[in-house]
Amino acid sequence: MTTPMNDDEPMVRLRDLSVTFAGGRKPVHAVSGVSLEVKRGEVVALIGESGSGKSVTMRTLLRLHPERRTRMGGTVQVAGRDVLAMSQRELADFRGKVASMIFQEPLLALDPVYPVGAQIVESIRRHESVTQAEAQQRALALFERVRIPSPERRLQAYPHEMSGGMRQRAMIALALACNPRLLLADEPTTALDATVQIQILLLLRELQRDLGLSVIFVTHDIGAAVEVADRIAVMYAGRIVEEGTARELIRSPRHPYTIALLKSRAHGALARGTRLETIGGAPPDLSALPPGCAFAERCALASDACRAAQPPVVELASNHRARCIHTDAAAAIAPVLVA
Repeated sequence: MTTPMNDDEPMVRLRDLSVTFAGGRKPVHAVSGVSLEVKRGEVVALIGESGSGKSVTMRTLLRLHPERRTRMGGTVQVAGRDVLAMSQRELADFRGKVASMIFQEPLLALDPVYPVGAQIVESIRRHESVTQAEAQQRALALFERVRIPSPERRLQAYPHEMSGGMRQRAMIALALACNPRLLLADEPTTALDATVQIQILLLLRELQRDLGLSVIFVTHDIGAAVEVADRIAVMYAGRIVEEGTARELIRSPRHPYTIALLKSRAHGALARGTRLETIGGAPPDLSALPPGCAFAERCALASDACRAAQPPVVELASNHRARCIHTDAAAAIAPVLVA
């Protein structure tokens, strides 16, 4: 039974989420103690390097991990429902109808042996009592909404017959087919060229505003996050190390990892011909995490205290926090940027 949402209740509430994968020689602690809320109608970006736990966190919201070798702990609530307590039948009703995902590579996510339109029609009819003709009309309207040219003809196309940008638009149409309240976008622009990336980002933001969706947007590109997000959460080694509004995080980053990400990309304050900075070293082994801050071995500000124990979360402002004991020193090395 679905409990109606209170007006003030967040669309997503994660509390002390942990995800561990077993099956190998050592368990892999992919997510460790993540707490995050997403309000109704809000866009939150998860950013960080590959392997930081962004996609694992997203997939946990739909419980897409293999059940036999995945251990999940903590609280995962979406639209007031406990995702970890759902039966398989409840999950089937929940996915697509309440929460839906845009996958990174639509060529792999879409079924190659069925026309794209047929897949959208099937999804609509799975969740709603409509006729075949009604579902086809809705699929056509969705293709028009995501601006796919010649939508009637493209409904009959197979995934491999579409360009990368068009496939991603079709993937967005499929994700929106049953009017979900939460949209999960897992690096939806990674495989696209720069021009198409911008088009997809603008389309997602427009759809979010028009439909009042809550969105979690995963990316490794902090520039893309700033374009679409109201708030940004920076992940490293399975933990959120800094969280704040997009403007605050760009103007006043206070975690050394966030600062390193900002310095590693081109921006207006960078003089022409200046080399971009890189983040030295490599992310830690998630099967053997250190007792202290996981970023310590790559951090210029690290001290013995950083390596000894997990740093606490420091509240910097009402909507800005960082998991670091050197937030004041980090402010001194942050790049001067304008959001």
